[in-house]
Formats: sequence, C-alpha cells, structure tokens
Amino acid sequence: MARTPNKPRRAENEAFAKARYIKGSERKLNLLAQLIRGKLASVALIDLEFSRRRMSHEVKKVLESAIANAENNHNLDVDRLVVKSATVGRTMTLKRFHARGRGRSAGIEKPFANLTIIVAEGGAEKHKTKKDAAEAKLKAGGDVKTKGGAKMAAAKTETKVGE
Repeated sequence: MARTPNKPRRAENEAFAKARYIKGSERKLNLLAQLIRGKLASVALIDLEFSRRRMSHEVKKVLESAIANAENNHNLDVDRLVVKSATVGRTMTLKRFHARGRGRSAGIEKPFANLTIIVAEGGAEKHKTKKDAAEAKLKAGGDVKTKGGAKMAAAKTETKVGE
C-alpha cells in the first residue's frame, strides 16, 4: 500500500526562518519578539534597526531571512508581509565557575536561546482598533456593519475635512 503524503504544516501564504543558539537568555530575546509580533514586516525591521538591545541585530537577521524566504520560495508580496508569530525557546546553558575568596567558587550560567519567526501575507495596512479598520473600509467605499457608530464617526470626520 502506498502511503498518503503528509499535509503541509504551514499555510500557503506563510514562510519562516529559524536561528539556533543565540547568545542570551530567552526572557531577554522574548522582549524583542514581543516588539515585532503582529506588525508589518517593514515596520518590524525599522523597530529592530533602532532598538538599543544587543540581540536586536540577531532578530533582524532572522526576520530578513524569513522575508527573503517568503519572496523567493513562496512568491509572496513583500509589502504585505506581517509577522504572524515570533517564538522563543530555551536551549543549552554553558556552566562556568567564578573563583571567589577563601577557596570557594560561584556558578555562572551562560544561556542560549532559539528563535523562530513566521511571516504571512496579510493586509497592506494594519489597524490598531476595529474602529480604525471600519473607518478605512468606509473611506474605501465598502459597507461597514459595526457596533459603536464607527460609520457615524467616519461621516463626522468627512464633514470636518470637507468644510
């Protein structure tokens, strides 16, 4: 009997890149991963460029690799890429010792971490709230059904601009 092929684990509009054994703890690396999750890839690259953290250079390299994979291997539009997820995991820890006074020693741990970034093709613009998304859709000419009067708020802004 022939085996059925496995289903792909990732969607058609996704690409990923991994970095293993990044020098630094996973808690510090996760702060940078939090910084870029859910953002447009171009905005995330700018945020990492101007971040003052030491590991931001490593995260930026992984994000650039994921973008290149999306463009070259999956034929995705680079301008519409969104950082779908950025996961951080712990890997090995180098254990060293530091000589102290009176013949004693103190332990030193030098941690390493892994990073996986998944980018997916999403919308060209990313809105912070549903109200902003509804207003943008209304301006584009679409019909919006929302609670809270986003349609009315957009109509009010149009009258102020037109005056």
